[in-house]
Amino acid sequence: LHERQMKARIAGISVEKALRYCFAALFSAAAFCASAADQSQPIPGFTDTPFLPGNKWRVHDPARPQPPVVAPGTASSQERPGRPPSDAIVLFDGTDLSQWRDRDGRTPPWRVENGELTVGKGTIYSRQEFGDVQLHVEFCTPTDVGTNTSQARGNSGVFLMDRYEFQILDSYENPTYADGMVGAIYGQYPPLVNAARPPGEWQTYDIVFIAPRFEDGKLKSPAYATVFLNGVLVQHHAEILGSTQHRRLASYTPHPPTGPISLQDHGTPNRFRNIWVRPLKLEE
Repeated sequence: LHERQMKARIAGISVEKALRYCFAALFSAAAFCASAADQSQPIPGFTDTPFLPGNKWRVHDPARPQPPVVAPGTASSQERPGRPPSDAIVLFDGTDLSQWRDRDGRTPPWRVENGELTVGKGTIYSRQEFGDVQLHVEFCTPTDVGTNTSQARGNSGVFLMDRYEFQILDSYENPTYADGMVGAIYGQYPPLVNAARPPGEWQTYDIVFIAPRFEDGKLKSPAYATVFLNGVLVQHHAEILGSTQHRRLASYTPHPPTGPISLQDHGTPNRFRNIWVRPLKLEE
């Protein structure tokens, strides 16, 4: 550890960040070794069983490809963020905004302090673009609510593909229209339950998003989302009606198969931490 601390200081990197890199490398190596070990062993199964409907694999087929090994992360607490899974792309680890840009491609004017990201001027966008994903975002709305009510308390949003919004709002004892509260797919679906924590407490979004498909300029299949707020299911395989609109019906227009994840500036100094994403490779 002493040697790592010295190297980290020499490189101008925080010890905490250097250790995160070390732990991530160790978990990735462990996952790789486990995967290699699994592949070296003969796979038990059956070759005289029926074929599964619609594909080439038999029931319990030993030739069916094994899934990759992923080292699970750890849960977050109010005091500290958890560790992402080993295959996650970390968009914010508490140190910098290198994974984000403003609308013009520049470093956004949001503040990074004490491992947290505070909303500044303008919406920010991930430099990488994504389609089908599992997304994890932690956020905290301000405790100083004053006389603000409804949409004026803790307002922000997480956008997938910069089009489909999952609302962030202080919805703790703060009535507003149902499809505009935290946990809502904004303007489309209210959450199944209100699982909001009080302002000042860290909250988590875990979103499984399936991007829409277009063919010959027409919608082939809509987007779908399953969402957990603070560990509670709030959207179950919801069919998204189209790009987010305010006071209008959502609708689809053809767009590329990937797009940025964006965090909205709505004039409230919300804070974020521990943002990571896992691109999903799904069978069509």
